Amino acid sequence: MTPAELAALVRACVGAAIEAGEFGGERPAEVVVERPKSAEHGDYATNVALRLAKPAGKPAREVAEHIAARLRDSAGIAKVDVAGPGFLNITLATGTLGAVAHEIVRAGIIYGQSDELAGQRINLEFVSANPTGPVHLGHTRWAALGDSLHRLLEAAGAEVGSEHYINDFGSQMRKFGESVYAVAQGRPVPADGYHGEYVADVAKDVVAANPGALDLPRTEAIALFTDAAEALMVAGLRDSLARFRVEFDVWFSERSLHDSGAVDGAIEVLREQGHVYDADGAIWLRTTDFDDDRDRVLVRSSGEKTYFAADAAYYLDKRGRGFDRCVYMLGADHHGYVGRLRTIAACAGDDPEQTLEVLIGQLVKLVRDGEQVTLSKRAGTIVTLDDFVDLVGVDAGRYSLARWSADTPLTLDIAEVTRRSNDNPVFYVQYAHARTCNAKRNAEDVGIGLDVFVPELLTSPFEAALLTALGEFPRVVATAAELRAPHRVARYLEDLAGTYHRWYDACRISPKGDDEITDVNRTRAWINEATRIVLANGLQLLGVSAPERM
Repeated sequence: MTPAELAALVRACVGAAIEAGEFGGERPAEVVVERPKSAEHGDYATNVALRLAKPAGKPAREVAEHIAARLRDSAGIAKVDVAGPGFLNITLATGTLGAVAHEIVRAGIIYGQSDELAGQRINLEFVSANPTGPVHLGHTRWAALGDSLHRLLEAAGAEVGSEHYINDFGSQMRKFGESVYAVAQGRPVPADGYHGEYVADVAKDVVAANPGALDLPRTEAIALFTDAAEALMVAGLRDSLARFRVEFDVWFSERSLHDSGAVDGAIEVLREQGHVYDADGAIWLRTTDFDDDRDRVLVRSSGEKTYFAADAAYYLDKRGRGFDRCVYMLGADHHGYVGRLRTIAACAGDDPEQTLEVLIGQLVKLVRDGEQVTLSKRAGTIVTLDDFVDLVGVDAGRYSLARWSADTPLTLDIAEVTRRSNDNPVFYVQYAHARTCNAKRNAEDVGIGLDVFVPELLTSPFEAALLTALGEFPRVVATAAELRAPHRVARYLEDLAGTYHRWYDACRISPKGDDEITDVNRTRAWINEATRIVLANGLQLLGVSAPERM
């Protein structure tokens, strides 16, 4: 019996008690069952009686006793105790708890998935680096978290579109094109231009692909260098992110919003909503109607459209593509965007609480020998994603970034992240998976397969602890998706690895020497396989590999 099945059983018992007139109120929409802090309190606990006491018009303990009586008569329940002010501590029958392993093995790679977020269409935008330089360490944190969140949301049943917004319009692209053109000509980069060895690399590649580029008139040459350099940088961004196991469903060009007329269209939509006005030769959005500190310019008096206008068009484009909720993952330096995006949604006639969500992430630092790593050979002033992968590897990098909440400032020590010991969380979890694979190989070598399953034989407290932990995985995934918290999966995997190691040391799968192979050994092979599946599925959600040997 899984936690979800137990919750459904408790809810059914509550409904039956209400129908029988044992207490008043209505059957709750959901019942939460959780693992108690102490194994002495049973396999699961629920506070449903405390929640029902007021509408029931009875003390919580009395309500709990009514529910407990019905639970005790239910199949698969070994014991139910009423504790404290009205908590229900539930112990499952041995065979019922053991059946979790059977369910996991049968489900395989889909175990942990649910329909908790079914029906939701979510647009998830993250990284969104300017195509004027390599992906830096801040973007790298969002790459790990954003991609993991994408996987989690889909596992919880949502329909998700991941998106990288290419900021390829405006003065920064002109400056980048001028910088590349200057280097190609052998001239110094403009003072407000882009520096770093990568600019020289891009210039060389542009000239190689366009032999006559330097012979063009300056205006035409800069336009060519800008477009060609952007294409090369976007290709490089794709390659760097793909190396980090991050893929996007859509790479969306800001410039396309202007070229297609979408920005002009967005301004008209907002005007129709009554929030756009003209003043001082410019076009404004009356954002003060929605508690902004000042109105925002959409089109300057010069005729130049602002980033705010493009942001409005982009939001409307997402909504026009049928996304119910637009999730933006932004760095701490973009905190000011939160209010602006909410205002755009409100001006468009949406409820920002329903259609918009902005996640703000804190900075990440990389240290080596106690000193912060701040320079890249190619970029000059930043640590790039490629630098990070070269220093720590994809698995260690992704896991280390994903195991902390996004709103936590993070300092990663290269030595600690790459250390191959149980003190390193990623190594600890991966080693647990490799150990399950080794145990499986050893069992198969002596003829133990998955042909016999007798869950009633699983009586060890170590088995109960492991089975209970395995049964929690679907809820951990659903909760991590709902709270946008991939770190919950990482911390769960670390706890599971520890529980598995303790079980492995106490409960033999393969018998010693010439001892007879029993059904206990055969059934334990199912627990081992179930653990392997959950560890692999959890690591996959974090974009981390599950090695079979270490």
